[in-house]
Parts: sequence; C-alpha cells; structure tokens
Amino acid sequence: MLLKTTIDDVARTQIGNLTSHFQGTERDILKHLPNVDGFALVISGIRRCGKSTLLQQLLYSGFRDALYINFEDPRLFEFEMNDFSRLDQIIEEQNHNVLFFDELQVVAGWERYVRQKLEAGKKVVITGSNATMLSKELGTKLTGRHIKRELFPFSWNEFKVFNNAASDAEHLAEYLKVGGFPEYVRQQNDDILHQLFEDILARDIAVRYGVRDVKTLQRMALHLISNTGRLVTGNKIKTLFGVSSTTTIMEYFSHLEQTYLFSFIPKFSYSSRKQLINPRKVYAIDTGLINTTSKSFTNDFGPVFENLVFLNLRRHHEQIFYFKEKNECDFITIDKGIAKDVVQVCYELTPDNLDRELNGLFEALNFFSLKEGTIVTMNQSDQFERDGCIANVVPCHTYFDTYD
Repeated sequence: MLLKTTIDDVARTQIGNLTSHFQGTERDILKHLPNVDGFALVISGIRRCGKSTLLQQLLYSGFRDALYINFEDPRLFEFEMNDFSRLDQIIEEQNHNVLFFDELQVVAGWERYVRQKLEAGKKVVITGSNATMLSKELGTKLTGRHIKRELFPFSWNEFKVFNNAASDAEHLAEYLKVGGFPEYVRQQNDDILHQLFEDILARDIAVRYGVRDVKTLQRMALHLISNTGRLVTGNKIKTLFGVSSTTTIMEYFSHLEQTYLFSFIPKFSYSSRKQLINPRKVYAIDTGLINTTSKSFTNDFGPVFENLVFLNLRRHHEQIFYFKEKNECDFITIDKGIAKDVVQVCYELTPDNLDRELNGLFEALNFFSLKEGTIVTMNQSDQFERDGCIANVVPCHTYFDTYD
C-alpha cells in the first residue's frame, strides 16, 4: 500500500520527464490509431521499441491533459489493488479525462480498474511488453471494450525518416546491420542491445515466470538468435541442452515469443495438428540484435536478410507460414483463411540458386492457385514466367516501399 502523496509525486515526476525529452521520430502507427472513446487502446511491443515515446507523441498530438504513470517505476513496486482508490482521488482532483498507463500489467487486478474507468467515460491507453499477459486479462474482463495494436522497432520507413536517408540499397544495408531499436539507431553502442537482451531474459522471463535454470534459458536464447531462419523443434533443443522435458523447452519458447524476442512460424498445413507437430522457423525481433548478439561467425548475410523481410511482413500480417512440399518457399501470408502473399527471399540470385528459388515459389503459387509471387533480393530486378505464373524479382528497399 502506498501513500496518495507518493503516487502523486511519481506521476508528476514522470510526466515532467516524459515531456522534457526529445519526442523522437514520429511513429507510423500514429496515423492508424483509432479513436479511443469507450475503448481501452492497448499497445504492446518489446522493451525499448518506443512505447513511452509513442505515448509522448500522443500527448503532444491532442491529449495534453492526460495522466501518465509507468508502473515499473521502483517507487511503485508496492502498488496494489487498494491503491487504485488513491489514484482515483488524484484523477478527480486534477480533472484528468485521459489516462496513459505504461506497463500496467504488473499490477494484479488492473483490468477491473480499467473497465471501471471506461464506464466512467475516461479515455484509457495502456502499453505493455508482454503480449499474453495483456491478452489474458483483456479477453476475460474487457471483452468488446478494447482495441489492440502492436509497436515494433523502427520500420524501414521510420529508419529512413530518422536518418534522412534515401530509399536505396546502400541505406537498406545499413538498416540490415543496425536494425530498428530507436536508441541503438541513435547511438550504435552495442551495450544497449546486450543489456536489452539480458533484461528480457532476466526480468521479463526468469523473474516473471519463475524460471530457475536461467543459464539454460540464456544459452538457448543465444542459440536461437544465432540460428534465425532455421527450423527448430522442442525435442532437438531438449537434447542439445540436456533438458529433461520437452514441455520445459516449449514453455521457454512461449515465454520468448510472449515478450516479442522471437517469433516461431509454422509450416503451412490445413491441419491444425500438423501445424503444431511440424518444425517451426525461428526469427528474432530485430536484425541489429542478431548482429550484436549472435555467436555465429559466418559472413553469410542470407539468414539475417530473410529475418529482415520477415519483420516487414510481421508488421502487416498476423498469420505467416513457411511452405514446404517437394520444394520450399519462405513465407506465405494468410488473411481470413485465404493466401495473399507468396514470398521467397534470396540475398543474391545466382546461376547456382536460381532454379531452387523459382521452384519453391512456383510450387507454392500452384498450391494456392495464385498467379504472382515475389522474390525479394538485396538489389536485383527481374521477372520469370512459368505455366501462367509470374515471379517478380525486386530489390528489398523497393519491396518495403510498397508497404509505406
């Protein structure tokens, strides 16, 4: 339990710090955020991707009377359900109609309080770094009263704006190297990403979920980030790290995905059961994080490049699969049960790999009865046709620009 004066002091200090800092590059998501009247707007994303800065930008875009509280402030560690009544007094005394709550999911029972505020006519914006912890409570207590959006590290467009860069292969290569975490893009100090990686494993996973074998968790995370774009299974990882139970490994996978550090995409199948049992491909949240953290010493840019294309698709599509029958295609996006995009990724097409890349793409196009697909390269343009289907070869920066 906390004193009302403590909560008020924290809120005043935080809003002062927030509004005194650089607002940063305007995030693309601002253009697409819905009106929050009657709904809680929930924005989730990995740590340090810019959620607090986004709230700052929202403040300046029309919500200057908002109350802002980051519940991960050490002074609020003892905040509990009873303290919401003291927060209510502050809200009414200062006549706040808009409430910005950062990392609110750390307070037990928060969803009941938010529903109460919505019923009182308040606008509520919530941010958090754990997708599932937010979703669980939202689904049970705020059904029909919330709108969810995800924030990621800088997109290609945001990276260009931040650096005042042209859309070309040279700057795309820099984006591939640096990634999109705003503070790292600004300073390019590797310690920023090393610390982020450790904080997620230690604070967001080990502490929150009571993981005792932190060393194995760390080793497994390093293995995954060093093997982006490759197939993984619980059994293989269990054997590799000497863990007794596949269930434990799958729990680790779930925690890593819930904190946005990794994504595990399934092989496409019309059978849900086969999707569960087939190996999955692993991708990291950011290519800069891969380049600074990976233990791989190869100069092969292919896997990191594939990861970059995945991240662009992930920003725009919820359902992404890889395709593998006789041949393999890297990405299939699905919208309302219908295949939309068939995408093959190849850093550089050569006589040695051309047939393999085309065979995978055309087989996927035929499987889904589609006429056109895309091969994303670093800086090549071409077009191939087979049996009435077209493969468009495009430079990555041009492909990304079509999403902006």
